[in-house]
Amino acid sequence: MTQAIRVIVADDQEMIRDGIGVLLTSSGEIEVVGFAADGQEAVEMSAQTKPDAIVMDIRMPHMDGLAATAAITAAKTSEDSPPRILILTTFDHDDYVYEALASGASGFMLKDASARELIAAVKVVASGDGLLAPSVTKRLIAQFAMRRREGRAADPAVLARLTARELDVLREIARGLSNMEIAARLYLSEQTVKTHVGHVLAKLGARDRTQAVVFAYENGVV
Repeated sequence: MTQAIRVIVADDQEMIRDGIGVLLTSSGEIEVVGFAADGQEAVEMSAQTKPDAIVMDIRMPHMDGLAATAAITAAKTSEDSPPRILILTTFDHDDYVYEALASGASGFMLKDASARELIAAVKVVASGDGLLAPSVTKRLIAQFAMRRREGRAADPAVLARLTARELDVLREIARGLSNMEIAARLYLSEQTVKTHVGHVLAKLGARDRTQAVVFAYENGVV
């Protein structure tokens, strides 16, 4: 039997916390191991329970979701990697997207998503991939990266670590293509693409595809 994905739900509204918990648990593949009412509680609970992923609201008292995300993703040790963070918010503001990416979030979704979309998003993020809501376009990622690279040159040392084929794969990741779509475009098998993606993430020191996309825009790869 496949091990359940262990998740914390962080939201300052009890009804929303409970509702998300019920939806995730109904999948049969996700176990909610804790509920946090604010960012500080989410940070402390994450350290205690070591979840696979956290569904994180942005606007919360004491410590907001962005600050909590930054604290949690920075807490990597030699034994453990931090949990993946899925930002789930009512607000589709550009600055929230920028800050979520900069804080280390692996995904960003809006609260008007369906139950099926939310469950799928948690699975995607927990598996190590990145995910952005359809309304959060690549244009926003590009703008985010442009903000961060103003006055900065590309990092040739990091880019030099990638083979020509890995660079091709990175470009397609940045364009939002799936492994299957990349395989078709580059005339490779899907397994070969998956291997290349793993190498790209390792060489860039990126947690997931979302961070690889940011790197690609930040360094002028696309």
